[in-house]
Amino acid sequence: MHRCAWPRTPLDIDYHDNEWGVPVHDDHKLFEFLTLEGAQAGLSWHTILQKRPRYREVFDAFDPEKVALYDDARVAELLGDAGIVRNRLKIAAAINNARRFLQVQSEFGSFDAYLWRFVDGRPIVNQWRAHTEIPAKTPCSDALSKDLGKRGFKFVGSTICYAMMQAIGMVNDHTVDCYRHAELVQRWPVN
Repeated sequence: MHRCAWPRTPLDIDYHDNEWGVPVHDDHKLFEFLTLEGAQAGLSWHTILQKRPRYREVFDAFDPEKVALYDDARVAELLGDAGIVRNRLKIAAAINNARRFLQVQSEFGSFDAYLWRFVDGRPIVNQWRAHTEIPAKTPCSDALSKDLGKRGFKFVGSTICYAMMQAIGMVNDHTVDCYRHAELVQRWPVN
């Protein structure tokens, strides 16, 4: 069985084999990835995967309605928690983004409906032969980043957006020799 080149540790392999590239349509899960991808900026995804269980605890299972209500006292608690990335700007962004997330849900009925319209509701299936071919961003992630920015979201640059799109299956960026590439295409065919 061959998989993509990037997963090296058991944690990374489990994430690659069971989550990465699987289409996500649950709003709580989408808010989780939006928050974690923002927290990952400048760090490795492996670091975030290690911290994810603690993030789930202290960010109320990524319930945007609860996170949107966090105040200065809650921010101080989070800044003192070594189990997460203790960066004031990233924590503030998560709270801000929860508030913007709720606005998008109100406007579109769900964050899922808003997000997936950027790929016409179906995963983009790429045909990369090597990990080195995979771009850090695309015109689609540029458009998503620009729109999220106009809506007041923070830590949503194009590279962060593309990483989120990969994680939540908006794009299938498994290399063609990876067993997950074909599995995901079979389960979620393209347009």
